[in-house]
Amino acid sequence: MNNLSFLQRGSISGTPSGQQTLVDLRPWQTAQALAALAVSTEEKEHAREAERLADHEVDQAFAAALRQADTSSQPLTAAAMALKQKVVDLQQTVKSDQALLQQATAASHTANGTSTNSDDVDIAKAQLGLDSDQLNDAEQDLARASGDRRTAIQQELAAHEATMKKYDSQASQPGEMAVVSSKRYGTLAHRLEAWSAQRSRYQLLQLAKQQAESDSAALMAEHHALELQANAGASAGNNASGTGGQSSQNDSATSVLAKIKQKADQHQLLSIYNDRFQTQQQLASVYANWSAQVLVQHRIVLHLILQSLAMIAFTLILVTLCDLMIRHLLERPTLDRRRTQTLQKILELSVQLVGVIVILLIVFGTPQQMPTILGLATAGITVVMQDFILAFFGWFVLMGKNGIRIGDIVEINGVDGEVSEIGLFRTSVMETGNWTDKGHPTGRRVTFINKYAISGQYFNFSTAGQWMWDEITVSIPTSTETYPTIERIHKAVLEATEADAKQAEQEWKRNIKQHGLSQYSAAPAVNLRPSGSGIDVLVRYVTRASDRVEMRNRLYQCVLDALQPGSETAAPAATVGEAKAANAH
Repeated sequence: MNNLSFLQRGSISGTPSGQQTLVDLRPWQTAQALAALAVSTEEKEHAREAERLADHEVDQAFAAALRQADTSSQPLTAAAMALKQKVVDLQQTVKSDQALLQQATAASHTANGTSTNSDDVDIAKAQLGLDSDQLNDAEQDLARASGDRRTAIQQELAAHEATMKKYDSQASQPGEMAVVSSKRYGTLAHRLEAWSAQRSRYQLLQLAKQQAESDSAALMAEHHALELQANAGASAGNNASGTGGQSSQNDSATSVLAKIKQKADQHQLLSIYNDRFQTQQQLASVYANWSAQVLVQHRIVLHLILQSLAMIAFTLILVTLCDLMIRHLLERPTLDRRRTQTLQKILELSVQLVGVIVILLIVFGTPQQMPTILGLATAGITVVMQDFILAFFGWFVLMGKNGIRIGDIVEINGVDGEVSEIGLFRTSVMETGNWTDKGHPTGRRVTFINKYAISGQYFNFSTAGQWMWDEITVSIPTSTETYPTIERIHKAVLEATEADAKQAEQEWKRNIKQHGLSQYSAAPAVNLRPSGSGIDVLVRYVTRASDRVEMRNRLYQCVLDALQPGSETAAPAATVGEAKAANAH
């Protein structure tokens, strides 16, 4: 705080560091700097009073400086006398130029008010400006040569008055009462910030009070010195008049008048110093009252800080009690241990999360930029919860026309099984293994997030129009009865799958007409493959997924009947030829 510019005696606000002024402006600079820190209405009233007193004290300081400059004039040197005579001559020249300008202006207008010749007016104005500049330069030279500081003091006074006008035009509006303004600190962070600002403001006010008291003591010392000087001069004058009566009668009236004027100036200076001393005393009193007001607000904010800390402690106690209550309620032997632990962790984390949110609201308050915060939170939730969002919308897809239902035989992401549960986010399937197996359940329950309906793939073999190709393999030894046996197997397969094949072809034809697809055939096929023990007969046919096991058992029964001894051993040539063609195919 000792490095503040307004605390350096004689420094002027807004000037480079180290530049000094002839008049001490610190009272006004201090009041101006502290007024910007006022918060409540009471503080602003003290600030305005301090500004008024400081402005009055600075005005009196300028008046005293000007009077001291008048009374402390030194005898002029020869060079100063020459400059003074030059100033007098230039003053007469400027007056003559002003008279000529008035004459030229009057002569340049006609009776009806129109301008006839403006050249003389322009010349007169130019000459007046030139002589005025020379006069100003000469006056400054005379001031430097004679040691006269009145010009510099006048310049500082003009700068101070300009600063005052600018400051008055930018005066702030009245604030709120101390209690009302303190209630605006609704969060612990704002209250701590206000508490720190009040502490700093109080220290500045105490420093300003000490400065005012120090200045008042210095003014009183100068007042005593000036008073002793005036009394000494008066005593010397009285002694001289008493001892040299004859010589006093010879004093001229000019010297007597000069002494009377000097005494009057000294008494006026004493009066100014008395006024400045009282002003500094009042200024110190204002700063003291202002400091007391800041202390009142300091206690109010401290009470609010303690209140916030109490709320935080109360929140922590509630969180602890809720955790204990959750543990007590879940410590029951009838509940499953794993589910109990999971539920306990979830509840404890939920309670702790709520407690943290409440504490953050107490410390920082409700976020101000709600649209931005909500946008960022929504983006974060979308990224983190994208699987659950896709699962939620996937549930609507699964509930549609081409979706799945409980009991359907499906294949989801390569896993086959029967649907046992369809939830809002998950689908559960009882796994049945690959379709090349018997289709019996494996005993495993597989759960999928419903996002597979959007970003994955699934097949439903239980809905209308959903057909599957299945196949069986039969190994027969090579003999003269091979082809008749194959023909009987082929015939049995055709008879067993005829109805399903016709229905599948009808449904496929309807889809072909709607979508312009290629022609498909659902007729079963019999393929032959040589093996080490004979020939493998592969029978491929179309069947419904729900009837797959039953159809496979029926075809196995037909094959066994065809392989029984005593069955038909001969086959027509055409039939054998067809079997050979099928084999070649």
